[in-house]
Amino acid sequence: MSGVQSELFELPEGSYRPRARVILLTGPSGSGKTSLSKRTGLPSVALDSFYRNDDAPGMPMRGDLIDWDDVNSWDRQGALETLSELCTEGTAEIPIYDIPSNRRTGTAPLSLGDNKLFIAEGIFASSLIEPLRQRQLLAAAICVARSPLRNAYFRLLRDLSESRKPVPVLLFRGARLAAAEPSQVRAWIGAGCQPVKSLDAAASLIRELNR
Repeated sequence: MSGVQSELFELPEGSYRPRARVILLTGPSGSGKTSLSKRTGLPSVALDSFYRNDDAPGMPMRGDLIDWDDVNSWDRQGALETLSELCTEGTAEIPIYDIPSNRRTGTAPLSLGDNKLFIAEGIFASSLIEPLRQRQLLAAAICVARSPLRNAYFRLLRDLSESRKPVPVLLFRGARLAAAEPSQVRAWIGAGCQPVKSLDAAASLIRELNR
């Protein structure tokens, strides 16, 4: 697995071996994480499903609006426990989150079948690197680091097609995210993510891990 920074199967002698491990996939909004996950054919978890409801106590604010790019708008512990359950049990209930209404609407079951790897993708994925590593459940962490302008274009197309938020909010947020992306990517790399410049490169890494 040349070029792949992987912790797969590198456990101390006598350690418990879970039935599967997780590949964390992060990158700026609009960088193609979801389409890449589908392309690999592996089971995947959209970490956006773990956003908190907009009326949850202590939601982070930016002016009069909730700051959905702040990790505190997201249920980190819930995501960690669900990914751990998938690794050890092979099945788990995944929240269904409706972005336009800012709330969970139910759950859906996910089964890994015979897969030994699965993907968890989202902008907050890097916050799970250390706890998953401590639990010996981490296969790899990958960051898609494409051009901010390219990401902004595809992000706007996606958000408009899904009516995620009012257009002025999307434009304001898009400009802010594009400006913040370079420092954001540096932070993800610093947290332990392996950077790749394209979806093709990321797909190649994942194929190597899944051999």
